[in-house]
Parts: sequence; structure tokens; C-alpha cells
Amino acid sequence: DEVNLFVRHAEERMPSRRRPKRGDPAVSDGLLHGTTILLAEDDMRTAYALSALLRGKGAEVLVAENGREALELLASHANVRGVLMDVMMPEMDGYEAMRRLRADARFAELPVIALTARAMKGERDRCLAAGASEYLTKPVDAELLLSTLRAWLQPDGSDAAGS
Repeated sequence: DEVNLFVRHAEERMPSRRRPKRGDPAVSDGLLHGTTILLAEDDMRTAYALSALLRGKGAEVLVAENGREALELLASHANVRGVLMDVMMPEMDGYEAMRRLRADARFAELPVIALTARAMKGERDRCLAAGASEYLTKPVDAELLLSTLRAWLQPDGSDAAGS
């Protein structure tokens, strides 16, 4: 219940054009067709589940097991339109990876959604300060993830990436 309240509060604070809409039909109608998403996740069960979800919506998914691999994949795949970044990973965590990603001008506007099981007070602010565009808690709600991606990837002329 507390997580749902937190998510609702976070959504209400978002600008209306970025606010996720649960059950929005556009989310299931080819939103991700041809879109390349980088998933940085060290838990293979979570990586498999999220990859299957995104591929089922038409996305190409690149998977990295830590922040270092994520940065390497970004450097070699110019077509990545968005990143799902686990916060707690070995070798290089998501915070450091997001800071390094944002330090590179090529990725200044790239949507990065931080994923974390740490739903503690201040965690959202910590993720945003490290460079996340948005923050979602685990276990990830599939509808909320898809509508958040829709909000950040929409090609409507707003300041979302891909505009």
C-alpha cells in the first residue's frame, strides 16, 4: 500500500505530458516497435522477465550485467533510445553508471529509468541526482513501466529523447 501511495504521489508530481497513464491503449499498440532499449540488470530472472515484456512490445533489448557493460554497450550502439538501469549491481553500480553516462554529452538527453528494490525515503531523489530521468521500484509493475517508457519516448516534439 505504501509503495502504491508513493508511486501515485510521484506520478502526480510529474508534468502532465510525462505522467504515465495505466491501461493506455497506445502502450500496447506497437509503442516500442523498432526501438532499442538497454537493460542494465544483474539478476537474470529480472532481466529475462523485462526483456520478454519489452520484446513482446516490439523492442530490441540489449542486456548488460553491470554499469560498466552498460556504458560499453551504449558506446557501441548509437540507436539506443532508452535505458533501464538497475541501481544495485556488481563492479559498477547504477548510480555511478548514470553519473558517467550523463557526463558524456552524447547521452545528456537519453531517457534513463532507474530500477531499484530500495523503496526507501530519499531513494528517488538519489536516483534523480545521479542522472535518472525517472525512478521505478521493483518488483516492476509492467503497465507502469510501459507507460513510463511511452511518456519518455514519445515522438511528439516535446523534450523527450528522439524528438
